[in-house]
Amino acid sequence: MSIELNRTANQLIAQGRAAEALRLTEPAVAGDTVAVTALNAHAAVLKALDRHAEAAVFNRRAVQQDPKDRIGWHNLAATLCDLSDYAGARKAAERAFRLGLEAPETFLVSGRALQGLAMFDGAERAFRDALKRRPDYVDAHRDLAQLIWMRTADPDLALAGLETAVAAHPSPALAAMQAMVLERVGRPRDAYDVLRQALGRWPGDARLQVAAAGAASDLGETDEAVRLAEAAWAQAPGHPQLLESVCTAWLAAGRPREAFEALGTRLAIAPHDQIALAFRATAARMLGEPDYERLYDYDAFVRPMAVEPPKGWASREAWLTDLSASLHRLHKLKSHPLENSLRHGSQTAQSLRQSDDPAIKGFFEAIDAPIRAYMAAIGTGPDPLRARNTGAYDIRGAWSVRLKPGGWHVDHIHPQGWLSSAFYVETPTAALDTPEREGWIRFGQPRHRTTPPLDAGRHVRPEPGTLVLFPSYMWHGTVPFTSDESRMTIAFDVVPA
Repeated sequence: MSIELNRTANQLIAQGRAAEALRLTEPAVAGDTVAVTALNAHAAVLKALDRHAEAAVFNRRAVQQDPKDRIGWHNLAATLCDLSDYAGARKAAERAFRLGLEAPETFLVSGRALQGLAMFDGAERAFRDALKRRPDYVDAHRDLAQLIWMRTADPDLALAGLETAVAAHPSPALAAMQAMVLERVGRPRDAYDVLRQALGRWPGDARLQVAAAGAASDLGETDEAVRLAEAAWAQAPGHPQLLESVCTAWLAAGRPREAFEALGTRLAIAPHDQIALAFRATAARMLGEPDYERLYDYDAFVRPMAVEPPKGWASREAWLTDLSASLHRLHKLKSHPLENSLRHGSQTAQSLRQSDDPAIKGFFEAIDAPIRAYMAAIGTGPDPLRARNTGAYDIRGAWSVRLKPGGWHVDHIHPQGWLSSAFYVETPTAALDTPEREGWIRFGQPRHRTTPPLDAGRHVRPEPGTLVLFPSYMWHGTVPFTSDESRMTIAFDVVPA
């Protein structure tokens, strides 16, 4: 019975119906005597619902009940890695290895844990071990290419393994991954060429159509972007990833009404879908619909706040000096991750939440009061931000970014958050005083092209010691700066507790 439950739950998750799967697995784990397969199935459902901390509880129960279950240890490692508990993930993966598990997925999780612990040589070996066991393993190729890129800033080195794999094991998934890496290392036209060639071989593949539509839109080939995105959308109307693609194309083509209506359908099903909320706000702005002001109430929702120093420091300046030194020691990589908003800079690999450094630990003490003040200020209400305000919170992820001169953040949102943040440790003073507002954080300017173009609705001048909180669904980015100065921040997401 539990094996069938596991199979059914996985099928529902694959169909995007995790809430239905939860209704199946909850009764199965309610008693005192629960099958290990049911525990693992319930954990998988919770992860699909982005409830990773709860999932970890059931993963732990599974390995406690059957300590020799190597798959159970792998599952625990994967969940802990999602929670940025890299030390715990590494130990769980090693336990799975000792029990004889040599699955490429476990080497991938081990590599991610080692990378999160800044053990980069070991992480690279683990990713290569995963690929020895599965040469066409797309996720391992992505993580290996990203690690090489971040360590070397050399696009040819980062792409070498993928190019070999695409030649030896051609597939739509590998072609799409090769194109993604090409685009993120600054070769967008090459990325589009790879995708067009792949579509010539696999013309109906929705993943390639979505990737090619995005590349075409970024290059200004709007009609082709619409054609490709609509072809993918026709295969599975309502799928969230396909919805994002087709709305990107529609907005670029000056067709906001279609996007607005499709996004309304999605939000009726998933009212807290941060991507759908971001695109809905953009479409509403283009149409003059009131949803824009409701979702993007800059005065109420974008709040810069001075952060008082934590205990142990006599002044904000003294704490920021120590915090800056601690963060600089963690910035060991040369270039930005491939799949995030950062350009020309570095991001810490380690989770700051796991740090024992006094200045970094003090940061999480210091931000408690501003977060609570933000929640109290916005209050509760029917809109998507206030509706989730419980008055309690958890931190989801925490990292530091150091921008180089010429660096910036592409406009983006945080799909897994409720509130997002920017805390300024160092700012480029000379750049901030330029007429172009170099180095400022901006809000409301969408990542993708729109017709007509949309500018930012709000700019905030960053100051050392200032925390800016805002809705995770709100487009935000950084104006590039050119001065030879440092700009270093800490960012984190907040979710309701």
